[in-house]
Amino acid sequence: MPHSVNIAIAYHGGRGHTAKFADAVRVGATSVAGCTAELVGVEDVSAAGWVVLDGADAIIFGSPTYMGSASAIFHAFAQDTAGRWLRQSWRDKLAAGFTNSGSKAGDKSSTLGYFATLAAQHGMVWVNLGLLPGWNSSRGSEDDLNRLGFHSGAAAQSDVDSRPGAVHHSDLATAEHLGRRVAEYALVVAAGRAALIPAR
Repeated sequence: MPHSVNIAIAYHGGRGHTAKFADAVRVGATSVAGCTAELVGVEDVSAAGWVVLDGADAIIFGSPTYMGSASAIFHAFAQDTAGRWLRQSWRDKLAAGFTNSGSKAGDKSSTLGYFATLAAQHGMVWVNLGLLPGWNSSRGSEDDLNRLGFHSGAAAQSDVDSRPGAVHHSDLATAEHLGRRVAEYALVVAAGRAALIPAR
């Protein structure tokens, strides 16, 4: 019997760049047969939004990087998950992350590391980007996937004076890759769990 999985993308959008990045993650996830994905803005999560998060097989966290970490709005959301942490109600869900900042590096690794720590506290299983770094040789270019060379999650760079929502096309493609990767792993986990049920 084919398996199906649901992915929630819990993100803060800032000026619109990270929101566009989040939608690219959604597009990548839904390109995998058997996967649905839903965006959940974390500014003020509704009761329906919490239902989506609690019912998801995987949660992908996203935020702009501000002053070396996720935004204050995302941190407030993380604090709101404390009851779920105490109950470990997200335990064994898959998790992943993405971020965006104005600089090429911009301490984005700190934000991705924060997301991984948050996931670990919840007992979740982290899925990394799974790409070699791009644009690091004479044959490379800014069109490469993972052009910024991050490994723990997807990272984007948007000029601070660019129009809202303007994100580099290779960063969007990298985000789509992350969405597909999480969806594929979620299906593997779902199939594995189903196979193990008769052995219990």
